[in-house]
Amino acid sequence: MKIRNTHISELDTVMAIYDHGRQYMRQNGNLLQWDNGFPPRELIEEDIKNKVSFVVVDDDDKILCVFAFLKGPDITYAKIYDGAWPDERPYYVIHRIAVSEHRKGVASFVYEQCLKKSPVIRIDTHKDNIPMQNSLIKNGFTYCGIIHLLSGDERLAFQKG
Repeated sequence: MKIRNTHISELDTVMAIYDHGRQYMRQNGNLLQWDNGFPPRELIEEDIKNKVSFVVVDDDDKILCVFAFLKGPDITYAKIYDGAWPDERPYYVIHRIAVSEHRKGVASFVYEQCLKKSPVIRIDTHKDNIPMQNSLIKNGFTYCGIIHLLSGDERLAFQKG
């Protein structure tokens, strides 16, 4: 596996992966995260143009995963409730991670590679996204508290590093 920037020509494939991610969440009891077609196509186009959208590809260049990787600070992480960030070191954020098929090791690979870029990674997820929470805990992320998205929705916040 390797990680590279997402190409604009892959937008339809990436959007299909996000559709798959929404379906997977619904099948696993997460009925509210990424509702109303989130993430919108325009946001992903912007991520690609800004070179913050990445894909994990296999040896045949088949896309296995997509995610955004952004340099902090993230405005939604400025205030944390019912907990605290362990420190205020500079960090990067992983957002909008989704896999094309549930293959062992893809998310772990993303975390590992992102930690090579930044020693501190922050990420958040919905309280009903148990598979994602399990993935984060398994990979050494620490639960830090609750953050609020710009929409006001709550998310569980994690940090590693």
